[in-house]
Formats: sequence, C-alpha cells, structure tokens
Amino acid sequence: MRVHELAKTLNLSSKEVIEKLEELGIKAKSHMSNLDEKAMELLKKGKAPAKKVTEKKVSVTPAPTVKESKKKPEAKVEQKSEPVESPAVSTAIIEAIRVEIPITVGALANKLNLRVAELIKALMAIGIFANVNQLLSEEIIHKLSTHLGTPIEKIAPLEERRIGEGPLKAGEEKHLKPRSPVVTFMGHVDHGKTSLLDAIRKSNIAAKEAGQITQHIGAYGVDLPGKGHVTFLDTPGHAAFTKMRARGANATDVVVLVVGADDGVMPQTIEAIDHAREAGVPIVVAINKCDLPHANPQKVMMQLQKIDLIAEEWGGKTIFCKVSAKTGEGLDNLLDMLLLESEVLELKANPVCPAEGVVIESKLTKGTGPVATVIVQKGTLRIGDVAVTGAFFGKVRSMRNDRGKSVKEAGPSYAVEVHGISGIPNAGEILRVVGDEKTARKITESRLIGIRERESRGGPKHLSLENLHQRIQEGMSKELKLIIKADVQGSVEALAQSLEKLTNDKVRLHVIHGGVGGINETDVMLAAASDAVILGFHVKAEPRAQQVGEEEGVDIRYYTIIYEAVEHVRKAMEGLLEPIFHEVVDGRAEVKKVFRSSKAGAVGGGIVAKGKIMRANKVRLVRKQVVVFDGKLASLRRFKDDVREVAEGYEFGFALEGGGDIQESDILESYRLEKGESPRLK
Repeated sequence: MRVHELAKTLNLSSKEVIEKLEELGIKAKSHMSNLDEKAMELLKKGKAPAKKVTEKKVSVTPAPTVKESKKKPEAKVEQKSEPVESPAVSTAIIEAIRVEIPITVGALANKLNLRVAELIKALMAIGIFANVNQLLSEEIIHKLSTHLGTPIEKIAPLEERRIGEGPLKAGEEKHLKPRSPVVTFMGHVDHGKTSLLDAIRKSNIAAKEAGQITQHIGAYGVDLPGKGHVTFLDTPGHAAFTKMRARGANATDVVVLVVGADDGVMPQTIEAIDHAREAGVPIVVAINKCDLPHANPQKVMMQLQKIDLIAEEWGGKTIFCKVSAKTGEGLDNLLDMLLLESEVLELKANPVCPAEGVVIESKLTKGTGPVATVIVQKGTLRIGDVAVTGAFFGKVRSMRNDRGKSVKEAGPSYAVEVHGISGIPNAGEILRVVGDEKTARKITESRLIGIRERESRGGPKHLSLENLHQRIQEGMSKELKLIIKADVQGSVEALAQSLEKLTNDKVRLHVIHGGVGGINETDVMLAAASDAVILGFHVKAEPRAQQVGEEEGVDIRYYTIIYEAVEHVRKAMEGLLEPIFHEVVDGRAEVKKVFRSSKAGAVGGGIVAKGKIMRANKVRLVRKQVVVFDGKLASLRRFKDDVREVAEGYEFGFALEGGGDIQESDILESYRLEKGESPRLK
C-alpha cells in the first residue's frame, strides 16, 4: 500500500503519516512511497489508541514485532519504552502536484517522486503504453491522477505565465488611461455599412471592393477634431465578429446596427442583433438611406421595437440615429453618440505594459510575406518587439496604419498592419509581446503540441445533450443555450416556446437565435462561441457548416416532429437520454437534369460530388437547405443497368419511392443510421 492510501484509511494527511513513520524508524520519501506489511502493522499499532482520544493526552508506542502484536489484543498492549504523543485526527487532503501540460513521462515521474518504471506500469494499468520521452496530454494525466489517487493540477508553462507581465499589477491602477472605442458595423447586406464608413472617413473604400460589397475584414481609424479617436471594424456581416468570439477574443466595444430606411428589418439584421446580444455588446442603431423619397424610419423603429430594441425617444434605452451615407446627414450626431456611449462604458487600458492585441485578419503578400491586421488592446506595440500569436512568432519589422502610412508604434485601440510574423494567424488569435525570441519559440512549440493533441482528440468539445446532465450535476451548467433553424418561422416560434417551458430551478433554457433556412457556418460559430446546441427542424446544415461543426465539436440535431425535439431535451436535462442513432452521410450528388417517365414519374440525373450514392441507404433530397424528401430510392441506374452504388465523379439516374418531386440543382444525400453514444455527424 502507498503512503497516501494508508493515510486515507487512518484519516490522516500524508505528511502526518510520513512524520509518524520517521518516529518509528521507517523512511518514506513521499506520499507515493510503498509500504510493506510490517511497516503498515507498526504504524497501525502506533495509531490505534488515537481512536480513544479523550481530553487527556494518550501516549502510545509501536509494538516491537509483528509476531508479538498477533499474540496480544491491541487494546492491552503495554510497552515500557518512552511514550509517543498520538497525532491529532486530521481531515487534511493530499497536496496537489502542479505540472505543466503536456509533460513527458520522465518529467512527471520526477514530479511524483516515482521511478519511471513505476509510472509506466501505472499508465499501462489505464491502457496507455508510453516510453520515458513520450508527452502526456491533459486527458491522460486526469485518468492517471484518478488511478493513483493523487491530485494533479495543470499550470500554464512558465513562458506563458510571463506573457503580459508589466508595470500594471494586481490592484495597481495608476497606469490605466482612457482609451478610444472600437466600433463594429453590422447589419443586412447592401444596407450601406461600408458606404456609411466611407462617408465617415471621407475616402472611397467601397469603390475598391469587387461589386462594391465588402469582401474582407478591415479596421480603420478616424481622428475626430477636438473629440478623439475611433477605430471602426468593418465586417462582411457578423460571421467574423462571432468567429473571433469563438476563439476567446472580443475586440468590439460598441456595435452599430445599420438598417436601410427603405428596406427595414431583414433576416441578417435579426442575426446581427442576436450575435451582438450574446456577446454582451451595446447596440447603437443607424437608420441609413434616410435621404431616399420612400424612406420610412418610423417603420424601422417599430420593427425593432418588436424585438426589444426600443429607441430612447420612445422610452427605451437604445440610441437611434437617422443618417445618410450619400448626403452626410446625421453623421456628426452618430459620432457624438458613439463617443457618449464609450464615456458611459469608461473604457481604459494600460499603455505602458507589454503590448497585447487581437488579430482581425491576416494574409500572405508578395515581397513582405505574412501580414496581420491587429487592434492593440493594451500596451504599446513598437517596431522591434518580439510577438507571439497562435502558433507563430516573429520580430515586428514594420507597421502601417489603415491609410498605408508607416508608423513606429501603436497604442490601445489603434489598428495596424504588422509585418514580421512567421506565419498567417487565424482571425481572433491574441497577439502578445514577449521578452525575446527564445521565449517566443518555447511558447509556440508548446502551443503546437497542444494543437496536435486537440486534433487527435477530434477538436474541442462543447456542451451537448449527452453531457448536459453531467454538467448540471457538477454545477458547471445553469443554462442551456439553443439555436433553432427551421423551414418556416412558425416552427421556430412553436419550438422555442415549447422548449423554454422546460426551464426549471436547476437549468434555464434560452434560445439565443432562431431563423428560417438551413444551418450555416455563422450558426455553428455562434454555437461554438456561446457553448450552444443547434436544433434543425426540417432543415439541414450546409456542407461547410457540417465540416466546421465537426471541427469545433458543436452538437447539431435534426428533427421533424416538435414533440420529439422537446422530449429529447427534457430527457437530456434529467439524465435519461439514451444513446441514439446518428447519421453517417456516405455521399452527395447534385441533380443536373430532370426527366418525366410514365412509370416512375420524375427521374433525376446527376453527378456524385462526394463519396458514394448507395442503393441500400436512405436518401434525402435537399432544396436550398430545406429537406423536401426523406426516404428510399425506387431505383438507381448507370445508363440502363441497375446498380448498388455509384462512386464519386460518375453520372447516374434515380427515382424516389412514391414518385417524389425532383428539381434541378437539388442535392441528393445518401446516408445511413448508426447507433452510438454521440449523434454528431461523421
């Protein structure tokens, strides 16, 4: 038996047991040391009288031999040697071992005071075969900790812990200075987001874009005479905004919701509102195109009032500004309102600590190599600084502002293009300045190991209906966030109302977004950022959304009956959800031509785009991400021959059971159901 195991049975701490063993002349190096029967017997003899401790001190000494102890009952043992004071009964727990993860077997053995062979044997006991130099992941260390009965805590590598150290320490606020706001423009396509920003900057950004629609993220700084500086983040919608949040970065202080006065509230407008609300960012509404003769700002305000965005002039808390990107009407008022909002938020940052910022976009350019657009959040970024972002690092060779001018430094809330990073980081990655290149290299090497481990485990895991009850029991989840996508708005509302009625004292159900149409990449990124579950009702996920869902570990469910969806969620909350069948999509094909047959009705002709179309499988016909048929094939042919399957790249003809309707550009999915613990797409 090991020391810590014996300590547990005696209701003592490992330290107290080791001290007692030393008194008995037995050496034990650590809580992991093995004790033979003789040592345990001696210790138990020394401990036995402690059970009868009264107000008086009880003195006991160990029995001289095991043989003698067997002859006499414990209660009658009398010794003439010097009495040893009984240790007080303690409920102390074993002190946790703190290690950097990943860690090699050899290094962990040293931390645990074990021989490498002993640790390898313990790893084999939990099904892990490793050598002395093999790196152990966090998951393996957790299993090992449980097996050994020794708490092992993860700590960040020393280099990671040093990141961001500067003059500002805990409780010290003398270095904090007011900073300018970072503002994101969001809204429906073609409502004038970029044109509005163009008018503010008094330059022609939109004309540089293909078709005058924003194709990439851009960060632009504007100096307002006598008022201050504002950094605007112009995005192609809200996908990038949420993608940054999914990676742990929240670069935005205020969201400007741009709504066309001629168009009113559109689907992407509602999506933008849901994304901003989930991020907890204040919203300022800019009603654009007020110069048009058929503009109707009052209609827009009424539409937004129905979704709880109520104007201040109507007794609400949301700032509304009527503007025109074409004439410049109301722009000064919009800027004043943005500065007012930032004053209320009391935005501050430390400009003298090592710089830290968020990557807005990155690209590879000829001549200069990788370029990252960064908004500095704290500290001051300077030329010559060594920076780390994601799995890349480098020395800042040069910086340019949004107008292409070279700058030597950039403080909080300023946007710059940074040259010198060794690779192309993802949007949302945090860029941090470190002391030297040696430290930067160690950090990136550690991160690369972590990335490879996550990839081997199939990506990060978010909340799912399977682990919901466990999280509730562990106190980790008090809210189940849901995203609902359906074929019609009525289904979204009915499903949302039915699900929210399941809220109880342990967990609250909250539908953070609902919409009509297929599940897209933006929905998946919102789920990843918010730790939400996606429910699809009579709709499917786009291929790209499926892929991102698998990478991010987002739980996507499909239903055709509202009762079934509600029942699954209820059972998940109660821990009664049984393993269900999950889909395995074997192939997809696009319908290129439709023929009419007197016998079979509609006959589709297509080409397999991915995988195989199999005769024995079930099939689903998807039209604009809405499922229009789900059943079996009536026939599958190659030329005039009936076939069991058609491989990728080949043409084929098919008919649906019951003569289902087929149209050109429909997507035919061939899938099967497998019983398993997870319903995630494979």
